[in-house]
Amino acid sequence: MKTLVIDASVAIKWVIEEGGTREALALRKGHRLIAPDLLAAECANILWKKVQRGELTAQEAELAAKLLQRADVELMPMRAMLPAALRLAIALEHPAYDCLYLALALERAAQFVTADERLLRRIALSPEPSFRDAALGLDAFSPP
Repeated sequence: MKTLVIDASVAIKWVIEEGGTREALALRKGHRLIAPDLLAAECANILWKKVQRGELTAQEAELAAKLLQRADVELMPMRAMLPAALRLAIALEHPAYDCLYLALALERAAQFVTADERLLRRIALSPEPSFRDAALGLDAFSPP
């Protein structure tokens, strides 16, 4: 079973219907999913923002949070990844919290899957081939 590192841009699509939801659901089949424990806080923040914008009711957001709480994703402590994430953030000129996911993927020789197009562009522009090889866009998991 292949290990994939996923971020909040992927996980949120499991519980909120939006572009990429079908792909996000498809990648759950046949893969071991891991993420830094930051995933929980990021997902909660996304749900909060959706309530603030009027896209979800508080009750809908709470239900989505409960579903995410039960999702089959192994959460890894992020403390040990902080130096690597900082190095990646500096190299990619991108926020360190997003780079935690890529740091975990590189550490575990796994692939990082994200729907964050800005981060994918930064990684694609990197002169470091290991960064580019470790990252996949969510569109790589289009269902049949």
